[in-house]
Amino acid sequence: MYWPRYVAVLLLSGNCWAAGEYVIAGGLEGDSADGLAVALFGDLAVGEDTWLSAGAARSSVELPIRDELETWYADVGLDHFFNPAGVRLGLAYWGDNSVLDSTDARASVYFRGGRGSLSFDYEFRDFELELPEFDFMRRRQVNFDANGYGLGARVDLSESVDVRFKGMSYDYSVNLRLDPDRDIVNLISVTRLSLINTLVDYHASLSLGVDFGLKRLEFEIAQWEGAAAGSRTDSYSVRFLAPIGKRNDIEFGLGYDDSENYGEVTVFSVFLYFYGGG
Repeated sequence: MYWPRYVAVLLLSGNCWAAGEYVIAGGLEGDSADGLAVALFGDLAVGEDTWLSAGAARSSVELPIRDELETWYADVGLDHFFNPAGVRLGLAYWGDNSVLDSTDARASVYFRGGRGSLSFDYEFRDFELELPEFDFMRRRQVNFDANGYGLGARVDLSESVDVRFKGMSYDYSVNLRLDPDRDIVNLISVTRLSLINTLVDYHASLSLGVDFGLKRLEFEIAQWEGAAAGSRTDSYSVRFLAPIGKRNDIEFGLGYDDSENYGEVTVFSVFLYFYGGG
């Protein structure tokens, strides 16, 4: 699960809007490991060069050592463009406070020109992990944090074809390497929607987008490495966006994960976009 992708997409699209215009997006994501997530996001242009975004999501996954894990995600962001540079700021909460959660602050400085954009990203994450009782160890709480540094870029190869890259690497205040056979890894990891995918050493993605009039087809490959078990996940996705009305789009997504931690998982998503204002 990588909900910030949708927040970033809305912010980037907002850079082309007039004051008062907005978009609201909502959808579902499910996978072959019985994971299910629902999300709602929005972006509002409050001036010619300023945009606000907000989002919320909830996911549920079945776990081998407990009935279910429910995760909440909430995000607010601000984007201001000075031409040719801009700044993005954001705050987010992600997790389940009975197992693992984090409060995040992020900042980006970006540059945009006629053929693409480039951003330098920073994120601070403040985690709280509740370790359950296992073996002879009592239940205990662990607090730690992480600094993330990243780079994002978009290059327009033509009027209808673009390439995007985004990568982020994290430096943790504690050593999170755990034995992958221990219960704590199983507690937060069975699927792309699991909490363990917020605990990564790095996350990188590369996408190719092709526009066909008002329709868009996007192919993405991504990879991330877990900070707890050191396991690597390779992910492949395809998304198709098409209009279903004058102010509505629908997006279908299909993905496949090959993970050293949770195996092979297929993911399907559907999102609706409504555009208003103006």
